Amino acid sequence: MNSEEYIKHRFEGSGKEGPIRCIFFCEFHHTAGPIISCQVPENYISKELFDSISVYIITKAELQRSTITVTLTDYKILGFPVRIDDNKYARNAYHFNLCFVCDSDARTVHYEPVVMKLSDYLIAMEVESCFLSRGKILDKLPPILREVLEELNTKGECALTEGPTATHLKVCQIRSDPTPVYDHQVPVFIKELPPQQWDLTTQQVTPYIDGFNHVARIALLSDVENNLVKACVQNLVYYCVVALVPLFQYGNIYCTTPKLKLLAQDAELQTKCLEYVARSQRQPPTLRDVFRFFASMTRGTTIRDLCIRHNPVNLRINERKLVQFGVLEGIIRRIQKYPVLLNAEADSIDLQKSLTGGASLDEICCSTGVSSLHLEDQLEKDHNVVLLCK
Repeated sequence: MNSEEYIKHRFEGSGKEGPIRCIFFCEFHHTAGPIISCQVPENYISKELFDSISVYIITKAELQRSTITVTLTDYKILGFPVRIDDNKYARNAYHFNLCFVCDSDARTVHYEPVVMKLSDYLIAMEVESCFLSRGKILDKLPPILREVLEELNTKGECALTEGPTATHLKVCQIRSDPTPVYDHQVPVFIKELPPQQWDLTTQQVTPYIDGFNHVARIALLSDVENNLVKACVQNLVYYCVVALVPLFQYGNIYCTTPKLKLLAQDAELQTKCLEYVARSQRQPPTLRDVFRFFASMTRGTTIRDLCIRHNPVNLRINERKLVQFGVLEGIIRRIQKYPVLLNAEADSIDLQKSLTGGASLDEICCSTGVSSLHLEDQLEKDHNVVLLCK
């Protein structure tokens, strides 16, 4: 691991989203100084450790009401320092900080809104009834923090009610931006569309997402501008409603991955597979036939060849759904063909700008409207074009 990779691993957590290990409440006592008044579980953060970092937790005025993160060897502490000004307090102000403790290599950005909202909840209770400053912390705060810790770690959300004050906390997952969507890609629903008020474009597009229409065809069928369809599909990918798979054609070539062995070992995956690929739920295919069909997928063998060899109709297998399931589960992967024009001066077909090796046959077919079989026949007859498979 080089220095740049180490820094990324050490300080960004490599995308890890670990649980909350501890929640503690600390305050500035007018005689004792910064102290931890309550923590769940107890004694998770030692007094010695807190004393060494308290200057970063109970901060100066410039950092009040700002999220702060202190990264140590074993812990990462996320807090939101607060000061309530009022002459009823010693020194005319009350300082406190509610902190979440996670593993040192964990991401904490998705907890920041929760820490802020929980701190505002405590502020409201303090203003309402001096909940924090009049000795109620030791009795009433530990059960609240324990509930927050357990509920956020198990459910990702928590509802709190203390007297007339209530709040709802929810951890919002931070997803990375979805990859760009291309005309030749095929969206497939991987879970049921949630019953919420989707925008008009989504409502117009989703009826044509059947697992086999590519994006350009969906735009044509739905009469929606192509870029709007791409944005719609990208949004559905972001919310994990759909996944993108390669365009299905009988001339496609697939090969198996090491995950094929899971189909022979995982009973749940087997049941899911047989239900998905069956031509009729009344007469599902046998696992043996499905496994043999997958195992026959090798480089140089098209789906057309496999259908002639195995006759999926007799096996009660829907070959289109079989391929779709295999791609979605990572059991197989598509072998794409990339045409490269060797002699730029050759009088080849009118596709020379696409024959650079950067565009697959799927992309070229989708952009030109030429069928894959026809295009591949033309390219194979041209001695100046080489098809790269990968």
